Amino acid sequence: MGLMMCEGKFVGRDEIALVPTPEATASWKPVPHSDVIEAVTEVVHTHNWTILEEQYGLARDGQRMFGVMRINKSSSTEWSRCIGIRNSHDKSFAAGLTAGISVRVCSNMAFGGTTVIKRRHTSRIELCDLVNRAVETLENEFLILEDVAEELKIKYLESDDEARSRIVRAAEIGAINSSDIVPVYKEFKNPSHEEFLEPTRWSLLNAFTETIKKYTPQRVDVSYAALNRCFGLDGNRPELWN
Repeated sequence: MGLMMCEGKFVGRDEIALVPTPEATASWKPVPHSDVIEAVTEVVHTHNWTILEEQYGLARDGQRMFGVMRINKSSSTEWSRCIGIRNSHDKSFAAGLTAGISVRVCSNMAFGGTTVIKRRHTSRIELCDLVNRAVETLENEFLILEDVAEELKIKYLESDDEARSRIVRAAEIGAINSSDIVPVYKEFKNPSHEEFLEPTRWSLLNAFTETIKKYTPQRVDVSYAALNRCFGLDGNRPELWN
């Protein structure tokens, strides 16, 4: 569906509920992983959305939680809207949500550029309020993603040389490691999914997202942020075609 776990394991809600939450200190109050998931679930239902599918994973002995919810609020038959979730108990990152679209034919995920919750300690009531405001912000992220995706599908690369130059430029921007320039190009030329055989910008984006699945969560964050700028998924002019 879109969750990438380069370390750790995939789990269900029941196992996440068993993860102990560290004791709070005067300056830090960790949020239970289950509280984050339940808060998002409540807000999704409040918006009259349905959770079609969900995936969760734990890493670092349960200290880090990642998740993706696929919801039915979408105008396209080719993808669905997704909400990405993360939380940590080791102070590595704050609780966060982000918008994404899950391409159904390949279970790939394109994320938006905004993580909309960045609170390291909060009460359950405050968390629900933050999630509610975050989901409202994600509505705009979804619209941007869907509009850009439609445009990327009809814009073709003129030649293999253009593809190579765009990939090199993306590495310069920091979207991928320089060692992955060739793997991205190979994925573009011989995609893992036949739906991306056409040499469009959408197919090139897929080649990037397929390749970065092996990265660490922190590196994936950096890569997605850079890819958003490269392809205009943040609503601005795409840097690869400036």
